[in-house]
Amino acid sequence: MAMAGSASAPVGHKVFCTENPQACRGGTDSPVVVKLTRERWDDLIRINDAVNAEIRPVTDQELYGVAEYWTYPDAGAGDCEEFALEKQRRLARAGWPASALLLAVVKDLKNEGHAVLIVRTDQGDIVLDNQIEAVLPWYSTPYRFVKRQSTTQPARWTAISDTRVTTVASIGK
Repeated sequence: MAMAGSASAPVGHKVFCTENPQACRGGTDSPVVVKLTRERWDDLIRINDAVNAEIRPVTDQELYGVAEYWTYPDAGAGDCEEFALEKQRRLARAGWPASALLLAVVKDLKNEGHAVLIVRTDQGDIVLDNQIEAVLPWYSTPYRFVKRQSTTQPARWTAISDTRVTTVASIGK
């Protein structure tokens, strides 16, 4: 995944950091890429499946009365950001390094903004998502990647240069 310089943090993430400063503090000068062992892979599958099963999908408008609000899904419901934040939190609790667990904003199949969790591994960047059940390498998803958290500062974001061709056109005679 090619980076393209700094990017503004999503407004929802800025508010999240204000309300959850411990989740956005710190950082590292030596970000980690995790060695993807069988045990680590099983962690990814187990946590992705559990969070997807436990959280009831509800829009921020329905749940909080606002269009966009990022928080932990402690009430058992939320939209894509809550799914991604909870996966990040559980993997961190399981011992995964924070610099390898990055929130990302993508454009989904409807060309709408969507949040996922990217896990940086020696096998490439892996995506944990609530719209696609499978845990996939980033380049195997149907999404256009826009930006993600910095590997060194959790409150900062980096633009992603996603130049893949994601649509196929047919030529009529």
